[in-house]
Amino acid sequence: MSFATTKFAHHIPLSTTAARSNDHKPFLDPFKATPFLGSTHKFRFHPLTNSNHTNNHRRSAVVAVSDVLKAKKPKSTSNLLITKEEGLELYEDMVLGRAFEDMCAQMYYRGKMFGFVHLYNGQEAVSTGFIKLLKKEDCVASTYRDHVHALSKGVPARAVMSELFGKTTGCCRGQGGSMHMFSSEHNVLGGFAFIGEGIPVATGAAFSSKYRREVLKEADCDHVTVAFFGDGTCNNGQFFECLNMAALWKLPIVFVVENNLWAIGMSHLRATSDPEIWKKGPAFGMPGVHIDGMDVLKVREVAKEAIGRARRGEGPTLVECETYRFRGHSLADPDELRDPAEKAHYATRDPITALKKYLIENNLVSEPELKAIEKKIDEVVEEAVEFADESPHPGRSQLLENVFADPKGFGIGPDGRYRCEDPKFTEGTAHV
Repeated sequence: MSFATTKFAHHIPLSTTAARSNDHKPFLDPFKATPFLGSTHKFRFHPLTNSNHTNNHRRSAVVAVSDVLKAKKPKSTSNLLITKEEGLELYEDMVLGRAFEDMCAQMYYRGKMFGFVHLYNGQEAVSTGFIKLLKKEDCVASTYRDHVHALSKGVPARAVMSELFGKTTGCCRGQGGSMHMFSSEHNVLGGFAFIGEGIPVATGAAFSSKYRREVLKEADCDHVTVAFFGDGTCNNGQFFECLNMAALWKLPIVFVVENNLWAIGMSHLRATSDPEIWKKGPAFGMPGVHIDGMDVLKVREVAKEAIGRARRGEGPTLVECETYRFRGHSLADPDELRDPAEKAHYATRDPITALKKYLIENNLVSEPELKAIEKKIDEVVEEAVEFADESPHPGRSQLLENVFADPKGFGIGPDGRYRCEDPKFTEGTAHV
């Protein structure tokens, strides 16, 4: 599959197993409604028939793994989308993300975490599909829903859990919390509590990579940046500004929209003049692709090409992954605004269940092998909780570290000691 530059104005067709078969029959008739709720009439408008119709809709390639199996069941491993090793890696990463977030919910309600905690349940195919294709040197910029992005990039579960507990052993020494996961070692540029704030940071990282290669002549610097953000962010100015800059300078970046159809309690269909986010890519001169974000194999296929384009110096790509979160916006959200039928529909399209079905039905793995992975992940998550619980809280002297370039005169007195350590520091102030 490739994103031809001559087809920027069109939806980029997605290569699939069936598309490579002899009969070349598409998985999905573009003139029929898809089972994907976000792609019903309200979302789809009209089928794309030719490039002269400016308001036409894409030929949707939104297909579940189960649909792929019904359309064409591979006869040999040469027709499979992944190897056994790749399948096990994807499954383990997705199970880790799900188990970790489920444990976060338990710890939050037990009072181990504070503030807002936004869980990633249901969207694992997007994180795994993209990040497991990256090199360690590649960068990832996240959002406030950032725990699983950090895990997929290699940040240890115990470091992420400790950060959620506010402990010194966390990846930000307990100063970041749920919405600000950062790791320089793993090139996780951070989670960002304000929507859209990670996109300029990611664009800057991509510019740095291009500058190092082309100006500083570091021939081996082919690093790619992946920026994750949601559908609500795509109505913000930073999004459009950075698309323009990335296209203008052909930066090695992939913009990944995790369109879970809801911006907190606002339906995506009510919040934007054109809900087809992928169209905004061609508007700036880059490929725009729409993909089923509940299918890790489809996400991975598009991610390979988008990351490859960036690494080859062919510029940015905008990928809209249509997905769904299985929990409320945050753990403080009672989730009463979404239609129960909509939630039930997406529950049947669980990305982990779909991958498991694909692996077993194609004889790539056995049920005991997957059970072993699940057991291993349960132990990893349990150990992460124990480690975080036993780790120390930060000292008061850490309060101003990494806040001021030179805290002397404010947080540090003439004697070099932190003012907050002085018993008289809080005299005359209310104790909170």
